[in-house]
Amino acid sequence: MKTVTHKKSLILLCLFTCIILLGLQGDSKVSAALDRNVYKNLKIFNEILDMVQKNYVEEVPTKALIEGAINGMMKSLDPHSTYMTAEMYKDLEAETRGSFGGIGIEITIKKDILTVVSPIEDTPAFRAGVKSGDQIIMIDGKSTKDITLMEAVKRLRGPKDSKVTITIMRENVLKPRDFTITRAIIKVKSVRWKIYDEHIGYIRISAFQERTGDDLKKAMHEVDTKASPLKGVILDLRNNPGGLLNQAVTVSDVFLKSGVIVTTRGRVKGMESKAVARDNGDEPVYPLVVIVNEGTASAAEIVSGALQDNERALVIGAHTFGKGSVQTVIPLEDGSALKLTTAKYYTPSGRSIQAEGIKPDIVVRYVKPHEDRDSAEDSLRERDLKGHIKPKRENGPGIDEPSKSENNELLQDNQLKSAIDIIKSWEIMKKNLKS
Repeated sequence: MKTVTHKKSLILLCLFTCIILLGLQGDSKVSAALDRNVYKNLKIFNEILDMVQKNYVEEVPTKALIEGAINGMMKSLDPHSTYMTAEMYKDLEAETRGSFGGIGIEITIKKDILTVVSPIEDTPAFRAGVKSGDQIIMIDGKSTKDITLMEAVKRLRGPKDSKVTITIMRENVLKPRDFTITRAIIKVKSVRWKIYDEHIGYIRISAFQERTGDDLKKAMHEVDTKASPLKGVILDLRNNPGGLLNQAVTVSDVFLKSGVIVTTRGRVKGMESKAVARDNGDEPVYPLVVIVNEGTASAAEIVSGALQDNERALVIGAHTFGKGSVQTVIPLEDGSALKLTTAKYYTPSGRSIQAEGIKPDIVVRYVKPHEDRDSAEDSLRERDLKGHIKPKRENGPGIDEPSKSENNELLQDNQLKSAIDIIKSWEIMKKNLKS
């Protein structure tokens, strides 16, 4: 048995050495020095593996030891590089298709702490009140210290209707708080639309999935048809954790006739690329306002940066998350996969998104409803007096008055209200300039 184990270790060492040597082509002297160092370190690894297999208090499968070593290597790189078992890889594929089991949050490791990038709209976590920036310090009573992203995902997901308790620390809150959340099948509808004030289109993109670009085009058509006439569009990318790069490029291209959308740069020349907008002849020309916040990340930052740098949209809201690295998923023979950070995103003007994020043109911080309520909304006006003389209306409604539900919605969301006000001001300025 010991002989077989030793043979396995030697085979593993040879395999690792061959892989490394194949990658170290170039200057012979440099390669020779690197070869010696790599071989020396791999020899140490092999010795440790052999010692653990022979002497550890309990027998541990070789596969578990190798996976542990791989996970440790990935963890030493960055929070987004990870090794995925075959099961984890299947979960990732399901997620990009827009349907998966869990509570509905995008997470990352920030300053060595498991942190919520953003809750996904209309999911159990969103409805429970989980917020962007929340730090998850425990899952079902177990500490998340030193946890990897894939381990966290595995612990958060589970069968539909099962429960998971996450313990959260939140900024400006003194004590941790437990959230017991019932898991569900998360089906993300990535694009929603609405009309405000009869003339202003509102499009919400909650994530970038396989069909987001097509769904956006359909939403644009509906908005353009239902508004009479369409005076501007609000693109809401708040709490959008990102997703597929090609869909971010497609979404940007819908609004741009020309110009760079995004560039990626890595250490390997093959990872460098540039996406450029194409003139399809049907790009909208009306005013565009993009709303972002701390939960706007990755692909959503690419879109907001592209529209901002190409001077196609006014970006308002709060500074974005700053997740600007490219992860390449490399499938392996046994059905597992490696998700490896291979490049960084840059906006058309050359700004790095990584750890920098997108700074809005106009900063509009979200204000909680009870703080945001304008005292003027509650004050007594002429129209509130019993028997007041009503204004004459000619050629239809005359004065645009938002419905009660719209008023309430805007009282709950000062960022959206600001975006609507900007588009209204746009129209007023155009009229003033003409006169």
